[in-house]
Amino acid sequence: MLKHQLIHPEINAIIGRAGHHSKILIADGNYPASSTLGPNAELISLNLSPGLVTVSQVLKAILSAVPIDIVNTMGIPADDPYAAKGDPPVWDEYRQILKEAGSKVELEPIQKWDFYEAVASRDLVLTIQTADQALWANLLLSIGVRQPGE
Repeated sequence: MLKHQLIHPEINAIIGRAGHHSKILIADGNYPASSTLGPNAELISLNLSPGLVTVSQVLKAILSAVPIDIVNTMGIPADDPYAAKGDPPVWDEYRQILKEAGSKVELEPIQKWDFYEAVASRDLVLTIQTADQALWANLLLSIGVRQPGE
């Protein structure tokens, strides 16, 4: 497991209050984070400049701080021109990050409009807006069970 790397005070506070099944959205730079915020979610903007910070960077920090038992990507609609190209390259990066963190969790795509609906749910506690420019880079994380000593 990664050594705890998350030092952002607001993100740590929100995660500390969250429990099992609470959701965290790590949004790419194209995601309309402020207009799709769930009723219980807080928005943290980490979009400093294009490409800084990335979803991958935030994922690493989150994985070091809290157990995650579900990782949803935004599924690409069949009629989207990008769909024929297969999984976006950034998804392989996420798989590698999960592996390096010792997680056995697999990426689970959910269709685009279902993804937006999931983000609007009362279970979403945090949206972290990044400036990631990768296509289809959004991640919806579900917090797992904290084990004694974690």
